[in-house]
Amino acid sequence: MSDTRMYFADNQDAALQAGYIAARDTFKFFWRELSWEYRRIVPGLDMAAVKLPFATDSAAQEVHGAPTHEHMWISDVHFDGEQISGSLLNEPEWIEALTAGDAVSAPFADLEDWMYVVDGKVYGGHTIDAMRRGMAPDERAEHDAAWGLDFGEPGAVRLVPAQAAARKPGLFDKMFGGKGTPVTPAVEDPLQQEHPMSENMGPKFDEGLRDQPEMVQLRDDAGWTLLQRDALAGNYQPVALLLQHGADPTLRTPGGKTALDLARQMQWPRIVQLLEGAH
Repeated sequence: MSDTRMYFADNQDAALQAGYIAARDTFKFFWRELSWEYRRIVPGLDMAAVKLPFATDSAAQEVHGAPTHEHMWISDVHFDGEQISGSLLNEPEWIEALTAGDAVSAPFADLEDWMYVVDGKVYGGHTIDAMRRGMAPDERAEHDAAWGLDFGEPGAVRLVPAQAAARKPGLFDKMFGGKGTPVTPAVEDPLQQEHPMSENMGPKFDEGLRDQPEMVQLRDDAGWTLLQRDALAGNYQPVALLLQHGADPTLRTPGGKTALDLARQMQWPRIVQLLEGAH
């Protein structure tokens, strides 16, 4: 990501405002991807970041003409259902109290955008798409070359990588007699599309829970269980396996939410249905 392309000045343009809304509505797919990235031994993403606004002070506004907010990208992203936290990617132009690498956080309601990159291909980037749609073709080509990334066609924001091959029967298909269903990337609802790692890691996850049954109810350093983490992230197969191994769906996070509360908040309908049946 280029240092010169990391923030935007204040702009009430309707397309950017719509981009903010779309980013919040689809953030679930970013967080699902990161939930698996943090489990990988070898990273699978070229980069992953979210964009947040940071208020400038009145002196910077009056003396230097700074905008009211500086909009910057954050890496090493973490999310607890309420707050987004991470590390500032670049040096601010207007905010002297912050520097690149600083730990920052903001409520989810402040989220302006998200994006991750796989093999040079961008997923997310709703506000970037809003800007690209307003550019002439040569300007857009120059913009994309500066980033060195494939943003796709203007007006078509990718949410998840396409799964081009037909899906083989997964663990739960075998358990319950299903045969798997063919994947049609252009039309498949990403809400119904299980993450490939969720499909592929099912047997090993099951084996791990058998070998270490204490993991089923164990709370991490933040006071969360695996069931709560995977319900927030939208990982259907781990949630189903954890329930099968006796995970307690009534346990609450330090913030007072059950796994079902978290799945409802993130609007993961399949997981909501699964957890409703477990209560």
